[in-house]
Amino acid sequence: MLVAAAVCPCPPLLVPEVAVGAGPELDAARNACLDALGVLAAARPDLLIVAGPAGADGRGPFPPGSAGSFAGFGVDLTVRLGDAPAGAAVPERPLPASLAVGAWLLGRARWAGAPVEGIGVDESLAADRCLRTGADLAARSERVALLVMGDGSACRTVKAPGYLDERAVDFDAAAVRALGSADLAVLSALDETLAYELKAAGRAPWQVLAGAARGAGLGGRLLYEDAPYGVGYAVAAWS
Repeated sequence: MLVAAAVCPCPPLLVPEVAVGAGPELDAARNACLDALGVLAAARPDLLIVAGPAGADGRGPFPPGSAGSFAGFGVDLTVRLGDAPAGAAVPERPLPASLAVGAWLLGRARWAGAPVEGIGVDESLAADRCLRTGADLAARSERVALLVMGDGSACRTVKAPGYLDERAVDFDAAAVRALGSADLAVLSALDETLAYELKAAGRAPWQVLAGAARGAGLGGRLLYEDAPYGVGYAVAAWS
């Protein structure tokens, strides 16, 4: 059963070494992410699963100890998703960027509360399959926690990666309200086509969370919301 969840954005810019001079602009988001991870630790899970959007090469499960690199962003920095079990071979498949950011957050928080696994979620995965995936994750153990990585629309301003789309503000507002209140019905009903057009990479992972939280009776709290680069970022904690 799902006992807690943290929702965090996944831009590599969260990592100060990647952000360089722009680092302080996301300090509030980083601090909110650490607060959300504190909620996960307080729930005392026996399994933590990091879920985030991924392309074709990064979809599917990642075992403990899986590594990710920020070399593609010009930074010689490697992170790991927890520790591989004693005697187990070190996983070779690299983490997608979203899970690498999640691993970096866990390292910054000095996570030691439970084994950590990952799952890369196809950004185009249909809502019903996202919900089923979430239900399967929640059934993995008696006390499961989720760290859900994902951004809102990338079309909030003319300088945003997807340029300005007038629909982006309303889409993000609805998603943020749902994440902050643990509204499973709204998250489950997020429009897949609209999310794709607005480049909202968090849609599928958020719906995985909705599937995992069914029947868990969790409440939500919004810790941060902004769009500093024209991309919607939100941090929430469910417990």
